Amino acid sequence: MVFFPNCKINLGLHIKDKRPDGFHNLETIFLPVQLTDALEIIQSGVGQCHLTVTGITIDAHAEDNICVKAYRLLQQRFPQLPGIQAHLHKVIPSGAGLGGGSADGAFMLLLLNRKFNLGLTETELVTLALQLGSDCPFFILNKPCYATGRGEQMKPIALNLSGYDLVLVNPRIHVATGWAFGQLQQGRQHPNLEEIIALPVEEWKDRLLNDFEAPVFAAHPEIAAIQQQLYTAGASYAAMSGTGSTVYGLFKAASNNMPAFPDHYFTWKGAL
Repeated sequence: MVFFPNCKINLGLHIKDKRPDGFHNLETIFLPVQLTDALEIIQSGVGQCHLTVTGITIDAHAEDNICVKAYRLLQQRFPQLPGIQAHLHKVIPSGAGLGGGSADGAFMLLLLNRKFNLGLTETELVTLALQLGSDCPFFILNKPCYATGRGEQMKPIALNLSGYDLVLVNPRIHVATGWAFGQLQQGRQHPNLEEIIALPVEEWKDRLLNDFEAPVFAAHPEIAAIQQQLYTAGASYAAMSGTGSTVYGLFKAASNNMPAFPDHYFTWKGAL
């Protein structure tokens, strides 16, 4: 059985405060994007998950991969879970603010639930996914959502961007998540994301903001330059996703003004 874990972008990202459990309360709009990895599982043996990975290199041992962690998490609840051979083909850049790893973990839960008829509900899967990571629950719903808490408190929203194409640009600069959170000022006042997202896309600039942009752009002017290049090329809106380093642009669907970027950059364009 094969699933295709897709990535996401953040439309706005506000970090509210630090929680007693060490995580942060946030506010964001999650939007699924049809740039995908491929994840296949077949039943094999008893009680183990053997994983192979191709595509973009992941700097981690297979045993530490989130897909294996997802299998073990379900195995705790279902001790008789059959063994599997899993193969992950990575296309989504890692550590890029796109949630690629989180999607892989969430989709492994979905795959196992479907393959072995475990009968887990969406609510149960969301709860399990949160144990894998803060972004993982979104990929269980996988539809435009207004999210709060750690990202697990989600409310699906009506958001029609069918008249736009999405451009993703990743300069392959690693932004450490811990460092990024350490740069933020606590207690900032934020505008209402749901009110902003209801405005025309052309009015999002300077309103729909990602708190991580200021420190990341200051530390990495090359990332800031990508946003400006996208606006210069005619983007209706451009922003950084997550803690970076991917910057995205929303272009009117009829536009062909894809700017040129260095060959070592990862770029992708697709419909919304």
